[in-house]
Amino acid sequence: MRIDRKLRAELLRRAARDQEIRFAVIAERTNANLARMSEADGENTAWLATIVRTQGWPGIALVGTKAAHAAWLLAQHADASPAIQQEFHAALTAAVAQGDAPVRNLAYLEDRVRVHAGRPQLYGTQFVQDHTGFHPFPIEDAEHLAERRAQIGLEPFHLNEQAVRATYSPQQSSRNARWRPRSSLRRGHFGSGMIARSKSRVRQWLG
Repeated sequence: MRIDRKLRAELLRRAARDQEIRFAVIAERTNANLARMSEADGENTAWLATIVRTQGWPGIALVGTKAAHAAWLLAQHADASPAIQQEFHAALTAAVAQGDAPVRNLAYLEDRVRVHAGRPQLYGTQFVQDHTGFHPFPIEDAEHLAERRAQIGLEPFHLNEQAVRATYSPQQSSRNARWRPRSSLRRGHFGSGMIARSKSRVRQWLG
């Protein structure tokens, strides 16, 4: 299969804009920045849904590794449209089964979909800031979390948690006087994602 260069370029463009907007939110959580993020997420969700419904999941064979990763990022941020996000999950599941997408991407999206459905997550990738503090969403069968993560090549949970807390927790963010709980973003829902501008080898991003 030939690489679809036009689709690859559009995926990378949208992912870059997604990251630019989210870094702006990290720097300054203003209503304007939050509105930009919501608008971009909505546009990306609708656009990716059209691609998935007409062409299937844009996997490695069609768009290359980086753009396939970008497609997952857009799916990860389709939180405002749970039904569509579940479509993305099904399409990504099929792609992973065919070796056309990384299983770790599916793990992150699996947790995301589970959290939105009110179910415990499997891999411990999703965190929340609420009245009890900053912590991961409930984890199913937590005793075997390390095994599940290792089976698909995820770093140990404690490293993942350290990276998330270092970037997104109120305590770590206290140096920035503009930090405040993001009640407008699903109770301060923090996920894991594509590209982090940090020294950690763990790739975390704002969900």
